[in-house]
Amino acid sequence: MEQKIRVLIAKTSLDGHWRGVVTVAAALRNAGMEVIYAGQATAAQILQTALQEDVDAVGLNIGGRFGHVGELIEMLKENGMGDLLVVAGGPLIEEDIPELKRLGVAEVFPSGSKTDDIVAFVREHAPRR
Repeated sequence: MEQKIRVLIAKTSLDGHWRGVVTVAAALRNAGMEVIYAGQATAAQILQTALQEDVDAVGLNIGGRFGHVGELIEMLKENGMGDLLVVAGGPLIEEDIPELKRLGVAEVFPSGSKTDDIVAFVREHAPRR
């Protein structure tokens, strides 16, 4: 039996918008993935949970500019998880997307993105551990 894709979902911002992150988590779970929900977390907390849970992907809700994305990706690399799929979403400024990708985010899903697109991307690109 094929092992489920394990996805860690976390919010890196202090904004009060939760609907999108909960909707995405439910869509991933309904698609047969195992979802670990970290809630609002720092880069260090996300790293610790990713290591502890041996996840295949991290989904970040970054309601601000970059929400510690660069810091998190560097920490993942330093801890042997540089191949981990990192995706981001939330109420983003369109001009920020190229910078997020330069930092190492595989794909960016702004508010209003279709959950089917997010599920398909994670399914196709998450490395199997």
